[in-house]
Amino acid sequence: MITIHHYLVLSAILFTLGLLGVVIRKNLLIVLMSLEVLMNAINLLLIAISRYLGKMDGHVVAFFVMTIAAGEAAIGLAIVVTLFKNRRTIKTTDWRIMEG
Repeated sequence: MITIHHYLVLSAILFTLGLLGVVIRKNLLIVLMSLEVLMNAINLLLIAISRYLGKMDGHVVAFFVMTIAAGEAAIGLAIVVTLFKNRRTIKTTDWRIMEG
C-alpha cells in the first residue's frame, strides 16, 4: 500500500534533483526543465498532504502552481530563444547581459 510517506520521499527526491539541476547545470534549457521539476515536486507534496488531511486546499494551490509554471515556461523559452538568436549560445555563464 502506498502511504503519504512514499509521496513525501518522492517529492523530496524530485525537489533535490530539480534544485541540483538549477544550481549545477549551465545550460538554460536544463535550468528551465529543472525549475519545472521543482514545481512538480511541490505540487506532488501539496496534493499528497491535501489528500491525507481530507481537504481540497492543496489541490487549488497546485492548480495555481501549474498556471505559474506554464507562464514561466512560456516566458523563459521566449527569453532563451531571443538571447540565442543574438548570442548563439545557451550557456548561463556567457550571458552577462541579464545582470543588472
